[in-house]
Amino acid sequence: MAVTSLQRTEDRRALSDFVRDRRARTNPDEVGLPAGSRRRTPGLRREEVAQLAGVGVTWYTWFEQGRAIQVSADFLERVCRALRLDQTERAHLYALAQHRPPPHAAPGLPAVSPILQGLLDSLPNPAYVKTARWDIVAWNAATTALFGDYALVPPAERNSLWMIFTDPRYRRMMPDWEEGVRRVVAKFRLDYGRAGGDPAFVALVEALQATSPEFRRWWPQQDVAERSEGIKRIRHDTLGLLEFAHATFVVEGAPDLRMVTYTPVPRG
Repeated sequence: MAVTSLQRTEDRRALSDFVRDRRARTNPDEVGLPAGSRRRTPGLRREEVAQLAGVGVTWYTWFEQGRAIQVSADFLERVCRALRLDQTERAHLYALAQHRPPPHAAPGLPAVSPILQGLLDSLPNPAYVKTARWDIVAWNAATTALFGDYALVPPAERNSLWMIFTDPRYRRMMPDWEEGVRRVVAKFRLDYGRAGGDPAFVALVEALQATSPEFRRWWPQQDVAERSEGIKRIRHDTLGLLEFAHATFVVEGAPDLRMVTYTPVPRG
């Protein structure tokens, strides 16, 4: 991955001014965040931009301050999406940060192939595809019926771990919330360790530690779990208590993607 060091003082100052200005112009409600009444400055906070971008707060802060750090195209694309930059603004950010035009296409989360989406759609039971960071990138109608429509969730929050800890609806859906979530944290720790310090993983953990007292308490305990299948109990608003056998499969040719399937367990 190509990186460029921000060395020249004039360039760093211009970049800092531009990014701070665009952060101030981004309204919280535009990105699915509460505006609140205790904000001292307009726009987003630095930690909110970092969370939306999936990068570390410290790294984003240094970038915005114009420090002489190494920045990658992936990092810049994440900042562009978080600040909702248009194509002209995106090109200007690249010119300031890397002295070159941006790539023709803005990379996003891994996209599933039409064949894989077709497979999801053909399944009668809930199934979805997530990344190694647990961002949900595709799902079928049965998943929407069970968990709700992920299309209505801001992309930056469409993460299994984030929703489990921050969405009250998910807490209500899990009859044994603490026991189940602690197993989830133990499983995520393996993916976190395999990521080798990926800033997107670090940013997710930092955001959860800042948001959830339970995550902040359990994350330091170092529990790990490998199991990718089992029985899950879900309390549905209209259908009552349901049981599913769930399993996870790596998508061949796209090792960052995993397909999770839920098969109903017949009621005895």
